[in-house]
Amino acid sequence: MNWETRLTSLLEIEYPIIQGGLAYLAYSELAAAVSNAGGLGQITAMSLPSPESLREEIRAVKKLTNKPFGVNYAIGQHGRPFEDMLQVAIDEKVPVISMTGGNPTPVFEQLKGTAIKKLVLVASKRQAIKAEQLGADAVMVVGQEGGGHIGKDDVSTMVLTPQVVDHISIPVVASGGIGDGRGLMAALALGAEGIEMGTRFIATKECTHAHPSYQQALVKGNETDTMLIKKSIGAPGRVVQNEWAEQIVKIENVTPTYEAIKTYISGTANQAFANKGMINEGFGWAGQVMGRINDVPSVQELFDRIFSEGNRIRSKWSL
Repeated sequence: MNWETRLTSLLEIEYPIIQGGLAYLAYSELAAAVSNAGGLGQITAMSLPSPESLREEIRAVKKLTNKPFGVNYAIGQHGRPFEDMLQVAIDEKVPVISMTGGNPTPVFEQLKGTAIKKLVLVASKRQAIKAEQLGADAVMVVGQEGGGHIGKDDVSTMVLTPQVVDHISIPVVASGGIGDGRGLMAALALGAEGIEMGTRFIATKECTHAHPSYQQALVKGNETDTMLIKKSIGAPGRVVQNEWAEQIVKIENVTPTYEAIKTYISGTANQAFANKGMINEGFGWAGQVMGRINDVPSVQELFDRIFSEGNRIRSKWSL
């Protein structure tokens, strides 16, 4: 069946699925696998140590696929400049750039005069409207059930997606709580023109930077086995519930400052869990959809399942 939407036309992809940025996890193997399966794979830029390392990763993707892919920039990280990293993507003629965690204006300025498509992750109707005004080609809307950094308003994907759809004219991509064909069809029914998945892609064979202990935590965990950290400093993020995350919240309850928790929420602490499998000596991002994850398939197997299920639903709906 045809899965064309404005998003697939915009990004020149076959299926309306975008792989999330996934700090310390989204590299060439995963990005290429998602793109080869018909979606939009992405590299995470700001997890890499230098512009040259990003260039190498981009070129590695190009060797593995001839299909469109993107580079994600977490532009809200404390004090780290992104301009040199962004210039690499421009020089390498990357088709798509996505932005998370900060004001996209400087990124848009640097991208002027290029043909690069611009995607912005938002967590509120206000942010979505602003992103469109600034020149975004599409927005990805994350609800409070999503993994990683989410909005401050505790609004679910189910409510936020149609709210955004009703107030902007560019394509909307639903994110948060989605990991299968039912989630895809629900998003489309809400008016979205595609989905972004993060947590579900961590538990795939091609996410080779995810430690098996991390992947098994997602497989074994329930929808209630996540928690929010960093809420006290205005940057809530959803993680796997473990001793480390519980300690972060304990500190926040006593001393709600960035300085008090910065060691606990560092990239090093994230890597300890995500890349090294130190399940109680660091933290790992995860959304509530972990309760829907039961195995670690290949990316192609995951796509086959999603669209098989989606097609069954479309047949029931006589679409």
